[in-house]
Amino acid sequence: MNQDTNIQSQNTGIVCPNCGSNNMSIQIVNEAYLKNAHHSIWWWIFVGWWWLAIKWLIFTLPALIFKLFGIGKKKKIVNKQKKVAVCQQCGNTIEIK
Repeated sequence: MNQDTNIQSQNTGIVCPNCGSNNMSIQIVNEAYLKNAHHSIWWWIFVGWWWLAIKWLIFTLPALIFKLFGIGKKKKIVNKQKKVAVCQQCGNTIEIK
C-alpha cells in the first residue's frame, strides 16, 4: 500500500451534511483585511487636542490635500485564521470552530 492511498483512507470523523460522505479534508484558511489604525485615548488627551488645532490653523492647504487623497492614513493588515472542512465528493465547505 503506498502512502497516497493510506492518506486518502484516513477518516476525519466529520460527515458532510450535503452528501453524507465522510471523505473530508481539513484546511486552515487565512483571511486578511485592512483596518484603519487609530490613535489611543492617551494620544488624544496629551497631543491630539492641540495638534489638530495647530495643524488646521497653520497647515490648512496641505492638510486639505492630504485629507482629500487619504495621504497619511495609517492602515494595518489584520490576519484571521479559520479551519474549514472541505468535502472531497461534492465540494461543500463547513467552518470548524
